[in-house]
Amino acid sequence: MSGRGGRGGSRGGAPNNNNAQSGERKKRESILNLAQYVDQSVRVKFMGGREVTGTLKGFDQLMNLVMDDVVEEYENNSMPPRNLGLVVLRGPNVVLISPTDGSAEIENPFQ
Repeated sequence: MSGRGGRGGSRGGAPNNNNAQSGERKKRESILNLAQYVDQSVRVKFMGGREVTGTLKGFDQLMNLVMDDVVEEYENNSMPPRNLGLVVLRGPNVVLISPTDGSAEIENPFQ
């Protein structure tokens, strides 16, 4: 036997009553509804300066994007555009998502 004692794996603190409160928790709403851009052409900018244009096919809550007919374009046309086809773009690297036909003003969700 070890002389450590303890409480059987509990980390201490207040008892965990998340089960009672989980039904009352309000679901978080997305500020931007990407569903309106599915099957439309969008431009996506990433951390590090890369930029692609293609057709949005799907997305998830982490902003991972599935796009088709993707073309990577370079700043200052330093290299010719590169056709990538069907790709999955990781959400944590996305900085900007914009429709290629222009931008639309949305209501300020923080007022």
